[in-house]
Amino acid sequence: MRALVADDDVTSRRILEAILTKWGLEPTVVADGLAAEAVLMEEDAPPLVLLDWNMPGLEGPEVCRRLRRRETSSPPYVVLLTSRGEKSDIVRGLDAGANDYIAKPYDLGELRARIGVGLRMLELQADLARVRDELAFQATHDVLTGLPNRRAALEALEREVSRAAREKGALSLGICDLDHFKNVNDTWGHPAGDAVLVAFAKVVRGCLRPYDILGRYGGEEFLLVAPGHRPTAGGGVFERVRRAVAQTPVATAGGAISVTVSIGVANLRAGGTSDALLSAADAALYRAKDEGRNRVCYAPEEEAR
Repeated sequence: MRALVADDDVTSRRILEAILTKWGLEPTVVADGLAAEAVLMEEDAPPLVLLDWNMPGLEGPEVCRRLRRRETSSPPYVVLLTSRGEKSDIVRGLDAGANDYIAKPYDLGELRARIGVGLRMLELQADLARVRDELAFQATHDVLTGLPNRRAALEALEREVSRAAREKGALSLGICDLDHFKNVNDTWGHPAGDAVLVAFAKVVRGCLRPYDILGRYGGEEFLLVAPGHRPTAGGGVFERVRRAVAQTPVATAGGAISVTVSIGVANLRAGGTSDALLSAADAALYRAKDEGRNRVCYAPEEEAR
């Protein structure tokens, strides 16, 4: 783990650098508060910080105060090094944002123990951050396909509608529905149906541009949001998706399953809303089903207003 040592005394810096290296840490050493602040403002700043109280440029407590003003989910663990032994000074240092302090001249055993506390706290913080990120992912993604779930997909659609309106750009929405999916479950079983959904998501992702958004709308229906796209019969991202799905059988334990998809597409018009887009795309999807499936149908322009 990386550690920052900020101390204007050259002897103290060298001793701390040697000690931390011996203990398996990777120290970065600076001689004043301004240099310490610069290192801590970097994107990949050291998570463990040893700050001397009295330094040129900025004193240790002021570095702490500036550091704590930053909004971050992974704040560093800061230990103040100080020759001040008054309780009021210790309180000032902790109030400034330090996590711990150690008095100079420090005992090596105490220093190692306090650094050990910091490392354990940082490890706990990292574990909590991982759990938080996992919960956030689970709240916004479909468990089976890994795609954004219905809520996240609709929120993305709303954002893109607002962006397109603000920038006067184009936006297309496709509702994709796997054809005869109930027959897949009834004939091959639900594990095969799950395999088809996972394979569909993988195939479609391979057809998309980096800024296109694919989400699971529910069951065998998916939303495909295509910023900057203007639907044209016979081409574009939606027809590319349709062809790729039809040409890619899904391997399952019971054998290969051929699937197709019907897609209803609507294009955002001036003054249009996400609800209007969804309604128009849904109507176009019904036409695609009625006309024989395995096709892309486009909503009339007035329906997407």
